[in-house]
Amino acid sequence: MKSHNAPKRVDEMADPATFGHDRFKKLMHVIHDLGGEKGGPISLEERKSEPWELGTYAICECLTWRGVWTNVEKLRRGADLGDKYLAVPYSGRWLLAAMRALVDKQHITLTELTEKIEEVKKRHAQKSLL
Repeated sequence: MKSHNAPKRVDEMADPATFGHDRFKKLMHVIHDLGGEKGGPISLEERKSEPWELGTYAICECLTWRGVWTNVEKLRRGADLGDKYLAVPYSGRWLLAAMRALVDKQHITLTELTEKIEEVKKRHAQKSLL
């Protein structure tokens, strides 16, 4: 008697009509992998980091030191932002990944995060008026 849950043999899965090389490439493509795609020249000039970028780096390192996430998880969360990956700057990706990790692991609630974001926006707006 053959089990319905038995794994398929490799030659049963290799039907080119259903799983060809092009389909495999499409399934395995991730948005941040731009290798071989046209994107123009890369600017190699040095630039000074903004204070928020340095703060983001410090936050991410502290989260690692405190055991909230590992370096591997940090990299994976940064890469798993989907279409947001190309919409935000480099440090913004880490900030989004950190916020998501804190909420996912219930270190903070989404409400607390939203309230804190609003508080910081108001504080920033007040400083801009001065």
